[in-house]
Amino acid sequence: MYCKVNSAGLRGIDGYSVSVEVDVGEGLPGVTMVGVLSSEVKEAQDRVRTALKNSGYHFRPGKVTVNLSPADIRKGGTGFDFPIAVGMLCAYGILDAGILDDAVLLGELGLNGELKPIRGILSLVSRAREDGRRRCFLPGENVQEGRAIEGIQVIGVRSLRQMAEFMEDAGKITKAASETEGEDAEEDETGWDGCPDFAQVQGQILMKRATEVAAAGRHNLLYIGPAGTGKTMIAERIPAIMPSCTQEECLNISRVYSICGLLPGRGKLMRRRPFRSPHHSVTATALTGGGRNPIPGEMSLASGGVLFLDEFPEFSKHVIEMMRQPLESRKVVLSRVSGRYEFPADFMLVAAMNPCECGYYPDRSRCRCSEQQVRRYLGRISKPILDRIDICVEAAPMSFEELKNNSPQETSAQIRRRVELAREIQAERFKGTGLCFNSEMKEDHIRRYCGLKKSDEQFFQKVYENMNLSARAYGRILKVSRTIADLAGKEQIDHEHLCEAVGYRSPEEKYWNS
Repeated sequence: MYCKVNSAGLRGIDGYSVSVEVDVGEGLPGVTMVGVLSSEVKEAQDRVRTALKNSGYHFRPGKVTVNLSPADIRKGGTGFDFPIAVGMLCAYGILDAGILDDAVLLGELGLNGELKPIRGILSLVSRAREDGRRRCFLPGENVQEGRAIEGIQVIGVRSLRQMAEFMEDAGKITKAASETEGEDAEEDETGWDGCPDFAQVQGQILMKRATEVAAAGRHNLLYIGPAGTGKTMIAERIPAIMPSCTQEECLNISRVYSICGLLPGRGKLMRRRPFRSPHHSVTATALTGGGRNPIPGEMSLASGGVLFLDEFPEFSKHVIEMMRQPLESRKVVLSRVSGRYEFPADFMLVAAMNPCECGYYPDRSRCRCSEQQVRRYLGRISKPILDRIDICVEAAPMSFEELKNNSPQETSAQIRRRVELAREIQAERFKGTGLCFNSEMKEDHIRRYCGLKKSDEQFFQKVYENMNLSARAYGRILKVSRTIADLAGKEQIDHEHLCEAVGYRSPEEKYWNS
């Protein structure tokens, strides 16, 4: 007897439809599985047979053939256990497959017949909805995550026995759905509770200002200065001054985290903007994503938030240079023999570094590095990477008076209000263009929205020639100027806005072009 059960698999961060076909016929007893399967899928036959036995189902000996179609795509993961088990029950005639025509089944089986959660539910349920399926049966722990996708009924299943009850009495499906709807009302973590606050940062007015400008236009940012000047402290507080996530952003961020198995407990969506800070020993694959079955890396996990690279020159030069294309295209494209995979990389890059190995250059009273050592250390950051960083700000050593100052500092909430107003101006400006932030502007947008007065054009020409700027750096200074003007609520970029933006390139001139 033949039975077909609908399921879905993951390919990169996207789901694709899989038909689990089961046939029971005459021949030597055994289970044969075909369809270009990974080792964990091949092992499903042992998990399924044991789970069925421990659930109280016993079959007559027969030849069972399981095909996972399409057969030209390699199947991975453990989410096919559940549909295979249900397909075998239907193929043996124990259950009626009537309700499965417009349903998708997903889940891993324990040896006792209970369903275990799997990764990538958001992508899998989205695929089911796009295919026109009405229902999705999945493990109970994945229900809250699955119900974030509208337009499809998501049913939590605890075990094979419970699924058999649903198939025998369709009325129990509606009852089970209503019993778990209350879980959806539970609020995930929202806002900025628990995030460190800018009010705890004393001094460093210039660094705070540069950070605010960077957050307002989502510009890439580099801190350079001696150790212990607050570079990491300020960077860790950037998510607290960024606007809250929209529902679409929550789904996009959660989608990547779901595939990597990093969502909060019980399938809650990500409500906070991510802050990823990998160690400088991170490999290229861990940063960009990849592997035999490619999964997202740190750049994708930081999408919608901040990727912070502390001790920037200590990262492998190969790793640093691999960020060139993603910083421009906002995505990572991996080409493998098995196909082409595209991951999001829509993050704000924040990096911090010392000016030399000892950290005290150019203070020659404390720095013991030779000029050659300094140049070699700074040379680990190439000019093409520096050109992709919009704002470079120097962290000055803190005086004793600044540290002892007990006067109240600006809170993250106060800074965030200004950032939100600037973001609203950008949203209105770029309506219908597909852009969201000043940092995303292309050449035609720069000419349209970043016009300068005649006197400022002449000033900028002198700056461009004296600082030996590249065409990319020229555009980035104008983008930052536009953001500074937005923070000031000005339609026109004024001289002081342009001067401030140029000033954010001066550390590059001081350290790399001297």
